[in-house]
Amino acid sequence: MLEQLDQNLKAGLAALEKLSDEEALLQWRAEYLGKRSTVMEAFTVMRDLGPEERPKVGKRANEVRQALEAALEERRESVRQAVLLQALETDRLDVTLPGRPQTLGRLHPVTQTLRRIYKIFAEMGFQVYRSREVESDDYNFTFLNMPPHHPARDMVDTFYTSQGGVILRTHTSAGQIHAMREYCPEPIRVILPGMCYRFEQISARYEMQFTQVEGLAVGRDITFSDLKGTLSDFARRLFRVEVRTRFRASHFPFTEPSAEMDIECFICGGEGCGVCKHTGWLEILGSGVVHPNVLRHGGYDPAEFTGFAFGMGPERLTMLLHQIGDIRNFWRNDLRFLEQF
Repeated sequence: MLEQLDQNLKAGLAALEKLSDEEALLQWRAEYLGKRSTVMEAFTVMRDLGPEERPKVGKRANEVRQALEAALEERRESVRQAVLLQALETDRLDVTLPGRPQTLGRLHPVTQTLRRIYKIFAEMGFQVYRSREVESDDYNFTFLNMPPHHPARDMVDTFYTSQGGVILRTHTSAGQIHAMREYCPEPIRVILPGMCYRFEQISARYEMQFTQVEGLAVGRDITFSDLKGTLSDFARRLFRVEVRTRFRASHFPFTEPSAEMDIECFICGGEGCGVCKHTGWLEILGSGVVHPNVLRHGGYDPAEFTGFAFGMGPERLTMLLHQIGDIRNFWRNDLRFLEQF
C-alpha cells in the first residue's frame, strides 16, 4: 500500500504540471483526491491492516494527500495568473474612454409642486410658517371652533397617543393659532406646509399620511373678494393656463362663510372627461373667511380684524398637473414612476 501511495503521488504531480485551465484542475482533483482516489481508498483499507502496518500507511496517506492538495493550490494560482496575464495582453483598456456617468437624484414630484406653491405665494407677499406635526387637541380642534363633542370631529379619523390630549395633527390648520399668537397684533400673510395624518382606508385617492398647505391672511378690511382674487390668480400661475374658477358654498367650522374652489378642467376645456368625471370642473381646495372665534383664540379682535384661510393638498394638485391616477404612487418609492419627473 505504501508503494501505491508513492506511485499515486508521483503520477499526480506529473499530471498536474500539464494542466492549464480550471476545468482540467477540477477533473484532476476528482481523480487524485476524490472519494475513489488511491489516497482516500488507503484510509478505507486501514482497518484491514495489522497493528504494525496501520500507523505507517495512515501517516503516509496523510502526507500524500497534503502534498497533492498543496500542489493543486499552487497550480491553480499559477493558472489564474496566466489567465490574467493573457487577458491584460489581449484585452487592452482604452483609458481615453469616458467613465460611467454618475446617476443624480431628483426632487420628488410632490416636492416640486410644493416649491412651485412656495414661489407663487412668495410673489404675493406670503411667507412660509412651519408648525409642529405632533399637536395638542386644543390647537387641532378646540381653538379652531371645534370644542369637545362637536360633530365635525367625527368627520376626521384621528391618531391619538397614549398621552392625553396629544395627537398627530389631522390638518395644517392647527398652525393658524400658532402663527396668529406669534404675530398678533400685526397683520399676517403666511402659508403653512407640512405633513398630516388621518386613520383612513388607503385607496387610490386616500392615504394615511399626506401633505397640506394652509394659507392664512389676517388684517384690516380683508374681505371674501380678496380671497377669491388671491386663489384665482394662484390657480392661473400654478397651472400656467388661463383657467376659469368657481366657488361653491361649503361648511368648515373655522371659516364663515366657507367655500370650495374648482377650476375648469384644463384637459377637456370644460367639455367633460374622465379626469373631471365628466363635470367639466376640478376641485382643488377649500377656503373661507376666518371665523370670529378662531380670531379670538389667535389673539385678534374680530371687531377690528378680519381674514381668510384656505387649505390644499399638494398630492392632489400634483395628480392634476401630471394626470396621475393613483395617489399611492407617491409613497411606493418606485424609481420607474419617480424618474418620470
